[in-house]
Amino acid sequence: MAALSRGAGAASLLALLCVGVCSAVCVKVPSETEAVQGSHMKLLCISCMKREEVSATTLVEWYYKADGGKDVPIYEYRNEQRELESRFSGRLQWNGSKDMQDVSISVLNITLNDSGIYTCNVTREFDYEIHRPVFTSTTLIRLTVVEAAGEDLTSVISEIMMYILLVFLTLWLLIEMIYCYRKVAKAEEAAQENATDYLAIPSENKENCAVPVEE
Repeated sequence: MAALSRGAGAASLLALLCVGVCSAVCVKVPSETEAVQGSHMKLLCISCMKREEVSATTLVEWYYKADGGKDVPIYEYRNEQRELESRFSGRLQWNGSKDMQDVSISVLNITLNDSGIYTCNVTREFDYEIHRPVFTSTTLIRLTVVEAAGEDLTSVISEIMMYILLVFLTLWLLIEMIYCYRKVAKAEEAAQENATDYLAIPSENKENCAVPVEE
């Protein structure tokens, strides 16, 4: 989960940079769907606007529904941020952007009972001269809260590949050592054989074996 969380966090950061810094560019990124008990969880909701749609009045409504329950309003943005009376009172925080393309909220000190479905409704009324069209969008986030973070498949595969690489390097080094040892041993054996053959030659023949020196 750690690697996936880091990946999703990086994607979220990229989205925020695109929304916050490059106002003409907006990237919709899905929210994370798993949180660890006691942590802060950002519920990501992005509703992109085109350049010509920047002038608009935006209403944001957040709802929470437990398994088998009904939607309960927990937060809204209507000209200003407002936390509604709910079981989340005191634990919700606005985490959106000034241009209202990112309308995310964060749940602080999340608990196991916070698992469920979070709904983000965005309603925009565009301020055109001739008409005032209304655009609506809905984002559903099914959140699961766990007691502790577990290793995800990506990190497990990375560890396995690391161990395989270590084993491969160890075997390669062992093979190289054996090869070098045998090569040195053969060289010493050949040198000993040459020395033995030289000692076995009679002394008179050794003189004949001398290389003549030209004057």
